[in-house]
Amino acid sequence: MVGSVEVFSSEVNGKNGSLPEDFDPTAVVSEPLPPVVENEAIVSGNGIEKKGREVVLGRNVHTMCHEVTEPDMDDDITGEREAYMASVLSRYRKSLIERTKHHVGYPYNLDFDYGALGLLQHFSINNLGDPFIESNYGVHSRQFEVGVLDWFARLWELEKNEYWGYITNCGTEGNLHGILVGREEFPDGILYASRESHYSVFKAARMYRMECIKVDALVSGEIDCTDLKAKLFSNKDKPAIINLNIGTTVKGAVDDVDMVLKTLEETGFTQDRFYIHCDGALFGLMMPFVKRAPKVTFKKPIGSVSVSGHKFVGCPMPCGVQITRLKHINVLSRNVEYLASRDATIMGSRNGHAPIFLWYTLNRKGYRGFRKEVQKCLLNAHYLKDRLRAAGISVMLNELSSTVVFDRPLDEEFVRRWQLACQGNMAHVIVMPNITIEKLDYFLDELFQKRSIWYQDGKSQPPCMAADIGEENCCCALHK
Repeated sequence: MVGSVEVFSSEVNGKNGSLPEDFDPTAVVSEPLPPVVENEAIVSGNGIEKKGREVVLGRNVHTMCHEVTEPDMDDDITGEREAYMASVLSRYRKSLIERTKHHVGYPYNLDFDYGALGLLQHFSINNLGDPFIESNYGVHSRQFEVGVLDWFARLWELEKNEYWGYITNCGTEGNLHGILVGREEFPDGILYASRESHYSVFKAARMYRMECIKVDALVSGEIDCTDLKAKLFSNKDKPAIINLNIGTTVKGAVDDVDMVLKTLEETGFTQDRFYIHCDGALFGLMMPFVKRAPKVTFKKPIGSVSVSGHKFVGCPMPCGVQITRLKHINVLSRNVEYLASRDATIMGSRNGHAPIFLWYTLNRKGYRGFRKEVQKCLLNAHYLKDRLRAAGISVMLNELSSTVVFDRPLDEEFVRRWQLACQGNMAHVIVMPNITIEKLDYFLDELFQKRSIWYQDGKSQPPCMAADIGEENCCCALHK
């Protein structure tokens, strides 16, 4: 409460009381991992329900955390505490180097150098409220933020006077905002999203108490427009809010915007009765530089596009970009006297450093630089796919993707070592600009060596992947 002092207390037998005398603030509570949660049941095309596989959770961080200890009276004199903290950070840096060396499973571009921006780390840069209206807080980076937004608006073909957007704190916030705009446009609308959509889309539905219908996906991971059509027909009386994936999380599949628009037209949904949000977390920035890829553009009747800044761009902190049509934002925007600005964002305070990092990279690389990096990633992804297939391993690579899907390694320690993202029987490597041929060879050599051990006695066999990635991509005993 503003203007009051809150006394920290504990609750004993339902009543507030002071902390016990023997309270130790450095004690680490020994608590078990949360209970294992099974994936939801998956209904296949023939109506057969398959039980979800158990989710393998990571280690309990309480067993490895760096505790905070209270300083001794003479710490400021001896400097021992500074030396201790320096040693902890030094060991942590070494672990980051090792973990970066064995990182292939998540879509983060770790190839960057922002040494020139180190001189800004002494400032608390906060972009409060609307990026286009300066607030009373003067230590901001709106001039960089709007420059970045203009760049993305040009990329997706939306005029300066027709768009609104902001630098988000992550890709999930972009999805939360895009879906919120759709909900505000159509309060009684139904959210449609394919089963392959990122979990943040379904999180948004829960947060906003929206009716959400999951749409089947093709084996490739693309939204199944036949199923979408049937479900739209069943709910013709309510507007449609549709999430489309410009690169699905697991398979890197790109939903066909044109096919979805055709489906909406065939089911009688005019443009004033639907809103489309495009989740382009990774591929939203890659697709414009692939000649054969369908265009993601605001010249089509889409409502918003979001991408992550820490993925293909390579920003060292989580962030993202959200662009929507200016006409949609009035339903969210409110004047805030405290800021002397307006606000239509999800989070009020936003990382003011992130726009500067994005601005720096966009200026260094430009469209030409990103085009080269996209081509390199696609070539290296095909190299990985070809080597896996030559070794008799089930593997799939969508045409417009750098996400290589293969059968999940048997050893969870190997999965953790290489930081592979897994779902069911599938694992994937996402080939980013920092994933070189040398790194892929290093990974493959270790994978092949491990597989020779896992399957050497003949008792264990690689799983059938036909249902996950298609018969033509499966190399199990039945489909080899």
